[in-house]
Amino acid sequence: MSGAERQSADRRGVVQPGATSQEIYDGGMVVRREVLGDAHVDRANANKDEFTDDFQDMITRIAWGGIWTRPGLTRQMRSAVTITAMVAHGHWEELAMHIRAAITNGLSRDEIKEILLQTAIYCGVPSANTAFKTAQQVFKEMDEPS
Repeated sequence: MSGAERQSADRRGVVQPGATSQEIYDGGMVVRREVLGDAHVDRANANKDEFTDDFQDMITRIAWGGIWTRPGLTRQMRSAVTITAMVAHGHWEELAMHIRAAITNGLSRDEIKEILLQTAIYCGVPSANTAFKTAQQVFKEMDEPS
């Protein structure tokens, strides 16, 4: 493989030519666990049933294996983009999960605050208001002794 071909392949994360669906799934599961934590992933897997199994498989393969493994953005940048998308679409439970993930990925609370301030301009003040309340609750939960 030439240098240019290798560089092009490296930009695909685990979705390499010839990668099996299982390899993509496994790579996605590694990142999913690293970003969301074992407890969250174990809960999601424990709640799977015949109806939701294909959906959980798709999330792991496509979102986590296909996108989150790509080296083109840092995990911090991916978290910033994801937080913004959650605010823009009003997905508050997912926002809480991804605020926790952003901390895991190395974003500070001040950086998350700046992301939410940015969303106030581009997603609307009411959405940012709810996002700040959501983040405030997540931080409160994180600060409580276990």
